[in-house]
Amino acid sequence: MKQGFMLIAAVLATALLVFGCVSARVSDYEAGPEAFTLQLLHFADVDGNEEVALASVDEFSALVDAFSNDGEFGASTLLVSSGDNIIPGPRFYAAEQGAVRAVTGSNEPGHTDIAFMNMMGVKASAMGNHDLDAGTGEFADAIQIESKNGVEFPGSLFPYLSSNLDWSTDREMEAKMGENGANVDALAGKVASYATVEVNGETIGLVGASTPLLDTITSTGSLAVLPADRSVESLAAIIQESVDALEAQGVNKIVLLAHMQQIQVEMQLAEMLTGVDIIVAGGSNTRMGDSDDTLFDGDDAFAMSYPYETADADNKPILVVNVDGDYKYLGRLVIPFDAEGYIIRSAIKENKALNGSWAATAQNVETVGGTPIPGVVELRDAIDGVISAQYGNVVGYTNVYLDGRRSQVRTQETNLGNLSADANLWYANQLSEVAVDVSIKNGGGIRTEIGSAVVPPGAVDYSEAVYNPPKANAEAGTQEGAISEGHLRATMRFDNGLVTLSATAAELRMLLEHGVSETAEGKTPGKFPQIAGMNFVFDAALPAGERITSLVVTGADGSMNDVVVADGALVGDASRTFRLVTLNFLANGGDDYPFAELSNPERRNLYEGAGYGEEVDYDDEVLANDPGLNSSFSKTGGEQDALAEYLMTFHATPETAFSQEEAPRAEDQRIRY
Repeated sequence: MKQGFMLIAAVLATALLVFGCVSARVSDYEAGPEAFTLQLLHFADVDGNEEVALASVDEFSALVDAFSNDGEFGASTLLVSSGDNIIPGPRFYAAEQGAVRAVTGSNEPGHTDIAFMNMMGVKASAMGNHDLDAGTGEFADAIQIESKNGVEFPGSLFPYLSSNLDWSTDREMEAKMGENGANVDALAGKVASYATVEVNGETIGLVGASTPLLDTITSTGSLAVLPADRSVESLAAIIQESVDALEAQGVNKIVLLAHMQQIQVEMQLAEMLTGVDIIVAGGSNTRMGDSDDTLFDGDDAFAMSYPYETADADNKPILVVNVDGDYKYLGRLVIPFDAEGYIIRSAIKENKALNGSWAATAQNVETVGGTPIPGVVELRDAIDGVISAQYGNVVGYTNVYLDGRRSQVRTQETNLGNLSADANLWYANQLSEVAVDVSIKNGGGIRTEIGSAVVPPGAVDYSEAVYNPPKANAEAGTQEGAISEGHLRATMRFDNGLVTLSATAAELRMLLEHGVSETAEGKTPGKFPQIAGMNFVFDAALPAGERITSLVVTGADGSMNDVVVADGALVGDASRTFRLVTLNFLANGGDDYPFAELSNPERRNLYEGAGYGEEVDYDDEVLANDPGLNSSFSKTGGEQDALAEYLMTFHATPETAFSQEEAPRAEDQRIRY
């Protein structure tokens, strides 16, 4: 058995990973006779190009099918991912719709790629940054068991692994924790630091690791990301603890699933660790391959040879592998081990024709005799159908990214918060006999952005994120900037009904004080307000209930100038009333909003009943009767309908596209603090 080795961490006073210069040093260790051959299949980063991923996943599954059923190596197959399996976007949210649920049994966003991985036989994945982009709660939902109408989604049939995340510090992740070192089957739908898997009678150890900069590029919730100094040396020491624990269990063949964003980090880790045989890298989209490999259509070259070979800290052989993402390539490494669990280096050249990046092309599928996995094709077609129907139903345009990220809409004014609050106010005035002055909604009701805020491969800080309006989608037949039914379903997911009420000046102040009562550094309260028809200033350092220092009602058209609060004091007649529109969720006490305390609310529901979605809202198209421009995906009085009607009236073409860019908090105009 290999001897354990604990790397002594060098404490570096730095907030960033230090890459240094990495140069391979080949091990001169001479392995013994072949005792076991592993066929490692791997991928990562299927989170980039939506159309490419869906177009190639069937051929990708056919390659998995062919290699898994290969007469010589099929029984020794291990399929793994090194992370970034899910990301918010059309594919992510199509998972909520009935056509997809009929296939999978779940309607949780993001679960469809988990279903793909189940069907292909993935045994474990590293935790990537984009897996958490929608937060730990959405991630936990995506991997959990669900059922509907006799169809059951089993959750992820594999664990997510990361040694340097403290799962116990986040409520959602703590509930998913499994036992470190357990078999992957026992860890299905769970998270852990490391696991084991049986492959053709041999036990393989699997260790996970995420970039120590994870909390700077995604929504980690309350997860503690280690190490605190973020150095590669300290990270290696943490990973080594998991490796040593596996070796103490008698495991002598270990694969590290690492999502480091920059492959130089995995290459650096390779020379710092002992006991690890193969590192499957992730997050950098590094296209490894060689002269025997076929490039995917449109790709121009391989960036590195496959595999990268070096020596570990104990001068034993270790390999690093990676492939480009979006289901374009399947990595294949056929590698023998001796009885002590060491790689037989001579086989790297001998198996050159077998190993490398296998492009998911029809030609390669034919060459290896693969067949697309039927379930993958059925699910892909269901997703395509939803995207074509819902994302092809365009209701307006934007030429800017619309910010609906949890971290933003629950802490400050955003352009999407403004747009949707404006839409509710305008819409309420179309349906109300009495003028409506102001709009209040909760930031927690906005569930995602419209467009994309993506930290690109290799980036290690959110300052490097690229913000774009919705991409053109050939499959749905839309151009860049198109806002569709699918986007509205995703971001206004609850489709709350709209309600108008009367509130006095004192009561309006009370409602807004409630909205900012929990605002504090590091907190994201769902009650945080997004508003229209008014602006206010508050001080989060003051006691809750006394935070608003200025409040001015401007009205629906901006012509009012009613100062309600100045210098923290109520101005004028406290009993004068304003008409406001809000969500029925809030009006009924959601997020503990004190609407029940209003003295004379004069409530009117603008919605018809309590159910929304996929019901015709009205027959005519006469604005005098109701906005009437929408089709059938939200009933009259639903907030999806309000935003659709508003967009179709004011931003219906690329020439009239919404153009208010998201501003830094210091430049916000409606909510300042």
